[in-house]
Amino acid sequence: MDTLKKLLPILLFASLITSCGVQDQSSEPPPNDSSAPKPNIIYIMADDLGYGDIEPFGQTKIKTPNLARMADEGMRFTQHYAGSPVCAPSRSVLMTGLHTGHTPVRGNKPHLPIGNYPLPDSSVTVAEILQKADYKTGAFGKWGLGYPNSSGMPSNQGFDTFFGYIGQRRAHFYYPEFLFRDSKGEELERIPLEGNEVDDNPNRHPGAGPPIKKEIYSQDIITDKALEFLNDNKEDRFFLYLPYNIPHASIIAPRNAMLPYIENGESIFPEDPFHGGHYTRQQTPHAAYAAMVTLMDKYIGRIMDKLEKEGIAGETLVIFTSDNGHNEKGGYDGELFDSNGDLRGKKKDVYEGGIRVPTIAWWPGTIQAGTTSNHISAFWDMLPTFADLAGVDYPSYVDGISMAPTLTGEGQQKQHDYLYWEFAQQGGKQAVRMGKWKGVRVRVKEDEDAPIRLYNLEEDRKEWFNVSNDHPDVVEKIRDIMKNARTPSRDFNVLGK
Repeated sequence: MDTLKKLLPILLFASLITSCGVQDQSSEPPPNDSSAPKPNIIYIMADDLGYGDIEPFGQTKIKTPNLARMADEGMRFTQHYAGSPVCAPSRSVLMTGLHTGHTPVRGNKPHLPIGNYPLPDSSVTVAEILQKADYKTGAFGKWGLGYPNSSGMPSNQGFDTFFGYIGQRRAHFYYPEFLFRDSKGEELERIPLEGNEVDDNPNRHPGAGPPIKKEIYSQDIITDKALEFLNDNKEDRFFLYLPYNIPHASIIAPRNAMLPYIENGESIFPEDPFHGGHYTRQQTPHAAYAAMVTLMDKYIGRIMDKLEKEGIAGETLVIFTSDNGHNEKGGYDGELFDSNGDLRGKKKDVYEGGIRVPTIAWWPGTIQAGTTSNHISAFWDMLPTFADLAGVDYPSYVDGISMAPTLTGEGQQKQHDYLYWEFAQQGGKQAVRMGKWKGVRVRVKEDEDAPIRLYNLEEDRKEWFNVSNDHPDVVEKIRDIMKNARTPSRDFNVLGK
């Protein structure tokens, strides 16, 4: 396995340089400047949060004062994209710096009873790269890239410690009877959450189920553990990865978190009760959804306050984002909150609403307060960005471009030739962002030459008007990218072969 891991960069690079769709960042990255700042890095990721679900991106009904403060004191990214329109591949893209045409995990593939299709040993992750720069690395929340004792466990992918949900399906429930602790060099542990009990009906959902006793809300203890990690490593350089479950269904929040959205015992929103099924039943799903987002915002405020109390806020880059667009499960209806603003689509779509995500960067004293960036960027840019800031080299084959110049205001920011996505579910989908142009192709498993719908995002952010007939030259360029910006995947082949 070690030999394979060493050979993978060479093999991938060889495959990329033979592709006419290769981007200029596949060449060797420039040497790092050892005098550049080496900040702590905190990366916070919501789950199924829509582009318009927080105040800095237009939300008016859900209270997110700490994210508003982050934006006021930091930088909003208005054209930042998730790695995928669904959970696991978005995380795989983030970890590997490879878009969905190259990253190992390109879809949500469960491994029962607990876990998901794993990252292979050969993956080189952002956490492993930061470890080489002597960063302490911790992850807290929803992992979704492996199963117990597999190659995809956090401790096998560069994290010194992890606490939370290993698999995604259990993460649909917020009062689990246990969570996992996975630490480097130690046995995997199940940590009981005393006071949580679930229905032991053998017909319930595998590995989890509707709780019959609820005392510990998982996101509370996950935040506590993350703050412990921050406190334990405040004298060192650290990378804290915090992938919350919120606001992924089930839609449920602790009673005290609901209070801002309840008056005289009733929800302040029109409600359509959700009667259960796979997800937990909920009488007031709209109030609960708003409460979940506000509660997550409160957690973020705790982290910012801790950084300031310890005097390390100016040494710490904090990035907040979402793994994909909003979802309408568990009784939630995104229209009430205008969750995706004026963007078309939602989770599982490669239209803007499925992949463009609200993103804020906060780094007091380095990032200019109250700024907005229209730089076109994506999850696969995080690996080279963090490596640059940490002063450590990264693999030449990654698909990302460092955003460090945009964050620090120093140096020339390189631009992508294109961004590429593929999604093997729902008949197979592909998308390309190339400057102002966006190309979308669906049902490619049925027809490898399916027509490409072309949109001019500068004039038509809503992707209403297909202008492919007016720009055949642009369509052909995008068609070439869709063909060449990928390698085959046995388990997640968008072309069905």
